[in-house]
Amino acid sequence: MLTIPTSIPRGWLAFELTVLKRMKFTEVAIPFASDAALGSYLKRWRIGVRANDLTMTGWAKAVAAIENSAVTMTDEDVETVLEDAYVPGYKLGNQALRNWFSETDSWWFDNVRRKIDGLSTPTLRAIAMTIAFGVGDYVLSFDESTRELRQPLSTVFKRLRTAMPAPFENGRANTAANRSGYDFIAETFGPDLMFLRLPRAHNLSQRKYLGWTAWREEWLRGSDEFWDDVEHRQAGRLGTLCETKSQYLRLVEEMLRTASHIKNWAIAHTEDGFMTTQELVETIGEVRKVDTIYTKDFSELTGAKAVIVTA
Repeated sequence: MLTIPTSIPRGWLAFELTVLKRMKFTEVAIPFASDAALGSYLKRWRIGVRANDLTMTGWAKAVAAIENSAVTMTDEDVETVLEDAYVPGYKLGNQALRNWFSETDSWWFDNVRRKIDGLSTPTLRAIAMTIAFGVGDYVLSFDESTRELRQPLSTVFKRLRTAMPAPFENGRANTAANRSGYDFIAETFGPDLMFLRLPRAHNLSQRKYLGWTAWREEWLRGSDEFWDDVEHRQAGRLGTLCETKSQYLRLVEEMLRTASHIKNWAIAHTEDGFMTTQELVETIGEVRKVDTIYTKDFSELTGAKAVIVTA
């Protein structure tokens, strides 16, 4: 059985869905959709979903699971992607892969990435990318003591492809974007709900903040030389580094004012000692009257409490 780490714990996702089920809305804007699971569930509720993420990884997942309503990978597509996947060439196209994987595995990911670019549509490419994310996460879940238990990566790719949920047509124009949260929200009109899952506050570079999952972004972009440019373009925006709690709260308030044209808000926060729920509520209250506060204690599992504030 393949076990792949997920970025949003199931209990956390269930809590978010439980809260959203109590709200009345027909279309949602999600400015930070690093994991497409929430949008995918809402899509099956016949909700129109407009998803966005700062990372290309989040965008690819959203294209595959949210924007996509009909496309699946055929056996022929899979064979195209995996053809000669382990055959080394003269030189790795993406040298950054060696920071994460063995030489043999690096060749597999390098070759597969190139073959994915040859697929016929952006949606098909996003599906293949999403499956490959799972393969990389699978590889990184092993250490030297368990390495012998690994399956061949092409086998893992095929198995993960069969586990992909079937695309769902909900009769709405679901979209995926790769922009800053501010720009996305400022130019998104139509949704009657914004679901804002607040990014964790941090004072790290984006690469360090993403931790081991940063490999996905470097694999997609073909190198690790883009990080400084990402930091420069996103400086002073919610989701990137900040030094103090007051600075973080100011960024949250700016984001909310940018979203003032959206009728309803659901703001998800992780209370982990950095910022209290009361401080968040006061910040929201500077922009709009707070409606309801929902909480779920996950401290035994994660040391944190999940909070959703509606306004």
